[in-house]
Amino acid sequence: MILTADYHTHTPYSHGKNTVLENAEAAKEKGLKAIGITDHGFSHLAFGLKRKKVPDLIRDCREAEEKTGVKVLVGMESNIRGISGLTDIQPKDYDDFDLFIAGKHVLISYETFSDFRSYFLGNLFEDKFKKGKNPPRKLVEYNTKAYIAAIKNNPVDIISHLGYLCPCNVKEVAKCAGDYGTYIELNSKKTHLSDEELAEVCDTGVRFVIDSDAHSKERVGDFASVKEQIDRVGVPSERIDNIDGRMPSFRFERFKNGG
Repeated sequence: MILTADYHTHTPYSHGKNTVLENAEAAKEKGLKAIGITDHGFSHLAFGLKRKKVPDLIRDCREAEEKTGVKVLVGMESNIRGISGLTDIQPKDYDDFDLFIAGKHVLISYETFSDFRSYFLGNLFEDKFKKGKNPPRKLVEYNTKAYIAAIKNNPVDIISHLGYLCPCNVKEVAKCAGDYGTYIELNSKKTHLSDEELAEVCDTGVRFVIDSDAHSKERVGDFASVKEQIDRVGVPSERIDNIDGRMPSFRFERFKNGG
């Protein structure tokens, strides 16, 4: 199994350590054909990409692609901000971005106070005090609805680290992702699915991409830890669209092209 592209990496535009060019150079050294620069979305309270910095990000990505020959996608790990599925990337932003990742994070600006109460307080309590064991049914339902609404209401390419700090019905989310042409990420930085959950997700027929979630150039293209889980669970390699020379067909690009 050889990684073709790594679509989830961070730079100092959020809280990565290395520049866009350094990440692209690392991708070239690893033999990757493409890399996504996907810093945290605007609503992240600690490490979010600043809207005024988007032109600089675009310039850096285009220059890095020219210098390295690696396809460098201008992306964002957009936050899912509430049960409505609202994300940081809105239609007014579509022309600025090539890649649309969406995921759940805790320390963000929520759409409503109800979302803050349901997600921030609920999930923080589960993580800190119960370690994710036996989460309340209402919390699981809330998180599941938020994921599904984000997929249905936005042309999302990839759901990042599904279920991380966010207990949900992973099978239902994966079914929706498969129906809408959104990939489920197999994240090599965070253990976000148990073996049992990954098997359930795999049963839905959804397609996958492997990503490093690299916050330093050294981790670009690193997928060793998630490969161990893939092998244990028996995820078919033909369902992973960024390995062995294959490249994904992304929903966001099709949407912008009228498809």
